[in-house]
Formats: sequence, structure tokens, C-alpha cells
Amino acid sequence: MSRKQNIRNIAIIAHVDHGKTTLVDSIFKQTGAFRENQHVDVRVMDSNPQERERGITIFSKNAAVQHKGCKINIVDTPGHADFGGEVERILKMVDGVLLLVDAFEGPMPQTKFVLRKALELHLKPIVVINKIDRPQADPEKVHDQVLDLFIALGADEDQLDFPYIFASAKNGIAKCNMSDPDGDMSLLLDMIVKEIPAPEADDDAGFQMLVTSLDYSDYIGKIAIGRIQRGKVAPGNQLTLVTQDGVVGKGTVTKLFLFDRTQRVEAMEATAGDIVALAGIAAANVGETLTTPDQPEPIESFEISKPTLSMLFSVNDSPFAGQEGKEVTSRKIRERLMKEIMTNVALNVEETDSADTFRVSGRGELHLSVLIETMRREGYELAISRPEVILREENGVTMEPVEHVTIDVPEEYTGVVIEKMGRRKAEMTNMSTLRGGMNRLEFEIPTRGLIGYNLEFTTDTKGEGMMSHVFHNYQPYKGKLPSRETGALVSAETGVAVAYAISSLEDRGTFFIGPNAKVYEGMVVGESTRDLDITVNICKTKKLTNMRASGSDDSIRLTPPKRLSLEQALEFINDDELLEVTPENIRIRKKILNADLRAKATKKAKAMA
Repeated sequence: MSRKQNIRNIAIIAHVDHGKTTLVDSIFKQTGAFRENQHVDVRVMDSNPQERERGITIFSKNAAVQHKGCKINIVDTPGHADFGGEVERILKMVDGVLLLVDAFEGPMPQTKFVLRKALELHLKPIVVINKIDRPQADPEKVHDQVLDLFIALGADEDQLDFPYIFASAKNGIAKCNMSDPDGDMSLLLDMIVKEIPAPEADDDAGFQMLVTSLDYSDYIGKIAIGRIQRGKVAPGNQLTLVTQDGVVGKGTVTKLFLFDRTQRVEAMEATAGDIVALAGIAAANVGETLTTPDQPEPIESFEISKPTLSMLFSVNDSPFAGQEGKEVTSRKIRERLMKEIMTNVALNVEETDSADTFRVSGRGELHLSVLIETMRREGYELAISRPEVILREENGVTMEPVEHVTIDVPEEYTGVVIEKMGRRKAEMTNMSTLRGGMNRLEFEIPTRGLIGYNLEFTTDTKGEGMMSHVFHNYQPYKGKLPSRETGALVSAETGVAVAYAISSLEDRGTFFIGPNAKVYEGMVVGESTRDLDITVNICKTKKLTNMRASGSDDSIRLTPPKRLSLEQALEFINDDELLEVTPENIRIRKKILNADLRAKATKKAKAMA
């Protein structure tokens, strides 16, 4: 079988925020992918609005550049652990990887996760030590740490002899040694062409392609993306969909696309080694193989990572339901969730006993919150329950998911972090000292122990700590964990919040809303300073008299409210609370809105406990 010398297929893998998307920007500029006077967005591959706002890659992207007569297909993969399912599949499309490592932070949990996958698939790695311009960066030390990581992950001799380059993707700088003068990204492109194997290809054999990801268009339907393993394909070709169990579907190619820069370009033919997008195969699913009808041979597939966390998505039934969103019925919510699982394969949607409620399971809080935020922007109203971990039974033992957590924190906050993690059943596996008075702490902690900790962690470390985690394994259930240590301030009535009432209640806790906000009975308007819920009348106005008190009638000064983001609100809610999500607002509410009924339910629950 010959190799296609004019093609290279690579994936860029790294921990979140180590500069993958910025590196792609730099490669585009180097290869003249943009006109001289063209306005170009920073992080052009992060095209989804949420990706741009959060500063992370959520969905894998395909692009291609030309360098010295060779087409380099580049796949930019997510770096956050919640989107690991994307990374595992993408690696099936390529022959090599660019492993990006921050020159200050060094290898992080997701670096280990993605590198392990790449080494298992025997992909050729090129190491890019990025952000060499960062203060306190130590590129040489990080190179040694990467070598140690390769050894720890059982890399073979060929993989241990990895080529590497030092770079500042933001500044378009690359060099082979730190003592060399600054070069440009052509050094990296030359290294890719020289070091990454050309794809093996047999254009004359029967067509065969593993579906590694899916997209959907309202105009042309489901789109299957993958790399052609052998043969050719063209619009009008009849294809068969096969798995290890046999033929599972058929279809005709209606549209064929190749990648050029960041665009999909319609093509009349594609051959072995090409990364393509095909429309017309409506039954296609990730992990299945597309072949010619006369040679239905499946390619070895991969296991799709199973969800570890679930939430209940319900129809919004609050007193404000239907006032702010367009899509409010269970039928519309069901249709949207079913459309999502067509392309988001790490997601699972189940019907429940209630026609208005669906159990949605994913890889983590971020994975699910991205879906909630997307639906919210599309005009949906939802009620969301507190996240729950998915338990398993193995040989009669209840097992729960456990995360590997890495925390970089200033020395003075180390004690409080260790104490709080200990309370959440975490076991410390390593502790080391970094530059600049920082400590690196590593833990294994039940996934449910991380729910609600992010807010606390940010407060405890004054915003200076950095925490990242990746799924580790399933371990025996570790017992009950402490719940939220504070109660809620709950509105006693429906109306409009008044500054006078907020002012008189400020000693009770921290408010999430300001004056003139619309509230309803049972809505959580703040966090109590005590460990129990307090019902407050936030709509109470001052009694009018014809006397003016000296000084007290001047304008009221209020502490600014604490506005919770979607993730913070999901972390805050307790089991007896829901998150009301609409296109305009995020509100926390009690499941039982009436105070008397709530008190009776609490009393009953205590009696049964």
C-alpha cells in the first residue's frame, strides 16, 4: 500500500488554555490563509459564541493549510475533560499529534489523558512547548517533565525520541533551541511535513471510512465526518453502513466536502487519506463504518466514554413561566434534546415517569451547562435539577466515578484547600512546590465531591488558585458527603424587590438580586449567613408618614448583589431546589414554592429518615 506524500493529518492536543486555537491562528497567518488586509478574529477556530465567551474549545474543528505543496489537515480538539469524548474519536482520523504544553504550567491532567490516548494509537507526537514568553516560564524544565510523562505512560523507544519545538503562538515565534534566534511558524510546518507519516492509501480498493464525528444542517441533514481509509467517494455513490454486527443502514452521498482553511468546500471526488464530510447518510452514527455495498467490512471502532453526571430537564412551571421564552412545551424540549443526541454522542437522554421531565446525562457539569446555555439562547425555558453522579453496580458493590484533580495554589491557601478537599472525601496523591510561591496539590476525589466546590475554592483562594480535573476511574462508594453549609434566603411573596426591604435584611445574608427585580413566593433571592433557610419579605415597603426623620430618608446604600453565572447557580442549588432558566434570566427556586407546604414536607422527610 502506497502513502499519499502530499497529505499530512494531525490533531492538536493539550490541556485547556495551553494555546491550541491560538497556535492554529498563527499557522494560518504563516501560510497566507488570510489576505493582507483581511480582518481576522482572534482564535478563528473557536467559532461558537460560547467558545469565544468562555475562552475554551468545546467542539472539535477541522481545517487545512497548504505548505510547500503538501496539504496539512489540522483538527483542533477540546482541552477540557468534559469534552474528552471528542478527543478520543478525533485521534482515529490522524497519523500524528502536536502535543502543546504550557512553558510555565507544564503537563496537566488533560495533557496526560490525551497523550495516553495518542500513544495507545501509536500516533507520532511532536511536542510544542508554548508560551515561552510567559513570565517565570521554564521551557527546558518543562521539556524534561514531558519526557518523564512519556516514560510514565509507557511510550516505546520511537515515541520517546520525539521531535520538539519551542514557541510563542501568540507572537508567531518558533525555534528549535532556546538559544536560537526567533524563527517563525514555518519551522513547525517543516517539522510536521518531515516527521508526521503520510497516510497509507489505496485508491483502487473498495471505499471505507470510520465515522468519527457528526454535524447537522437544516438544509442537507446529518453530515458524517471522517478520514477515508481506502478507495474513493463521489456524490451519487451508494454506501452501506456497517458495524461489527453487520449491515445497519444504507444511503446515497448527496454532498461531499473537503476542508480548506476553516471552510468546508464542496468537492466532486475525494480519495484515501482525505478528511471529508458526507451528507445523505441519515442513519450514520459515530463509530460506524461507511463502505461500498459489495465490500461491507467494518473498521475497528472505539468505545464512546460513558456519562458520569445527570440532571433532570423539566418544563418550567414557575409563576413566571412562558413570559420570557418562545419554546416552553415538553414536546419542543423533547425534540431539541433528541436533535442534540444526533451529534453530541457523549450525551444521553432518557424519558422519565413524567411526560414533562427528561433525564439528561453527560461527562460533567460543563458539558451539560453548555447544552443548557445553548438551549436558553435558542429561546427555551427549562427547570433544571441539582446534578447527580451516575452510580454503577459491580459484583454487588456500589461504584461511583472518581476524578483526578490538580490544584495550583499560593502557599498561604494550601491548608484550607487540603482541609476542604478532605471533607469531600478526597485523598491527596502528590504535593510539589512550583515557582513563585505556589504549591501543586493532586487528589483523587469522588465526582460528587466536586459539585459545588468551585465557588468555595475561588473564595478560599481569593481567585488566585487554579483547579483542573479529569475522570480517573470508578471506585467503591465513599459514603455521604456534606451538603451546602449555608441556607437560602427565600422570598415570602410575589412582587417586586424593594431597596428598603433589601437594606433591612442585609444582615441575614448575601442577595442575588437588586431592587426592582421581579420575584415570586418560593424563589431563592440570596444566600443565608446561617445553615438554615430564612423566609424573607423582600417586597416590603416603608410605611408613609408626614414626618421626615433626620438623615434616615436619604438614599439607601445597598451592597451590590452577587450575580451567579449558570455554572455557579448549578453548583449552588440543593436537592430541594431547581434552577429556572429562561432566555432572559437564571433564577433559583424551591421545588415546593409555598412555605407551609415546604415546612410540612421537610418535617415528613425528617420523620422518615
